[in-house]
Amino acid sequence: MTLEQEGRVVLVTGASRNIGRAIALALARRGADVVVHVARDRQAGEETASSVMAVGRRAEVVQGDLAYPEIAMRVVYEAAEAFGRLDTIVNNAAIRPEAPFAMLTYDEWRRVLAVCLDSAFLVAQAALPYLVNSDCASIVNIGGLTGHTGATHRAHVITAKAGLIGLTKALAHELAPQITVNCVSPGLIDTKRQGQTEKTPQHHATRTNLAGRRGLPEEVAEAVAYLCGPSARYITGQTLHVNGGAYLS
Repeated sequence: MTLEQEGRVVLVTGASRNIGRAIALALARRGADVVVHVARDRQAGEETASSVMAVGRRAEVVQGDLAYPEIAMRVVYEAAEAFGRLDTIVNNAAIRPEAPFAMLTYDEWRRVLAVCLDSAFLVAQAALPYLVNSDCASIVNIGGLTGHTGATHRAHVITAKAGLIGLTKALAHELAPQITVNCVSPGLIDTKRQGQTEKTPQHHATRTNLAGRRGLPEEVAEAVAYLCGPSARYITGQTLHVNGGAYLS
């Protein structure tokens, strides 16, 4: 593997575990120094940072709830100050609660959109002054299969993930040609959930794909790493689906 990201700095939001941690490691293995963002679980973020340092790259942990503008600005500032630059933003922070639409409260609706969609807007906007100084700047948003297919009990999550597709296309237009903006949309990924606070989504029981298995966080991370790299400079405004052929099954 070539060190195509050597000398570059990446901020990965929601990088405490699962897909976020895998993305941080994939970019570190390509030579990037990584700023690991966590909302609450500082210890898990430190574990991700330790894994990054174990492959020979620098890592820092930044913490805060990105749903709030002032915190998002502070997190991006700390990320840029950590290593003196910022080349890539990976907007992975998300929450995915489930509730029947008839019982979904407005506060629950707003909270999901704030964490999944508003945070991507806030982080990308705050990062612009740093990204414009990079010769290989990129933004990658992490979407989701149900943002394209729909599912029950996830009106808020699906709306937020679908919104990320629109944001990706809008920013691709506005920030070209200097900054590429793309989306990676995982489907049926084998992730570990946090005890009783996160249950397996209902739609997982009926989803199938051609691969006949769930994907790995590392497989999503490889797609993200490609879109962040110099070989993907002619790709922008796109959504790359990593779902084992779910649309064809």
